[in-house]
Amino acid sequence: MNLDIIFEDQFVICVNKPNNMVVHHAHHSRNVADEIALLQLIQREKGIKVYPIHRLDRKTSGIMLLAKETVYVSKFQELFTNNEIEKTYYGVVRGFSPETKAIDSPVKGRDSNVYKEALTYLKTLEQVVLDIPVKPYDSSRYSLVALQPKTGRIHQLRLHTLKISHPLIGDTKYGDKNHDLMFEENFGWKNMFLHAGQLKFKHPFSEEVLILKANFPKDWISLFGEFTWTNPNN
Repeated sequence: MNLDIIFEDQFVICVNKPNNMVVHHAHHSRNVADEIALLQLIQREKGIKVYPIHRLDRKTSGIMLLAKETVYVSKFQELFTNNEIEKTYYGVVRGFSPETKAIDSPVKGRDSNVYKEALTYLKTLEQVVLDIPVKPYDSSRYSLVALQPKTGRIHQLRLHTLKISHPLIGDTKYGDKNHDLMFEENFGWKNMFLHAGQLKFKHPFSEEVLILKANFPKDWISLFGEFTWTNPNN
């Protein structure tokens, strides 16, 4: 597996994380011998140790920002904390989602008993109707959405799309297994359709305004062709 580097300077490296890859292994993880983590891949390819600035779920693909020294982490994290970084994710969801929507719904934090405020802006980019039945309907409908989270809660986008009854395709925890099965059986697509597509921010050290984009995985490219949808990152 080759590392897809989007941007690199003396402070950070920005890479495109594949689907189904953890950023780093938990201590005492039983999977350490079985799979490579993103931090290990970067160390193997670049020969450097790096430090994550934000999180991406294992199942989510896309853009990941990592600092080259621990002393740089806090400066970049301030961008996220102060909402000075614009994050755009793309998702494929069940049904015809609203044209635009602000999803303002609390999400459980790491402490599962505490809910924290969470806000996501959704915009629908494309829609399709397929003549493929998915119970209880004779056809199936899907939407391509752009998601801009204004908070950074765990599983926020996965929970927020579920909250409005348009769960992400391929999300085995919060999604709709009937639609996931249809995608796999008809098209061979098994991954979760959530991709961290773009980051826009002013570099805290160079003060350069950066717009960084992560190319879509092959399942997505196949889907764009099959559904005749425009790739929003082009």
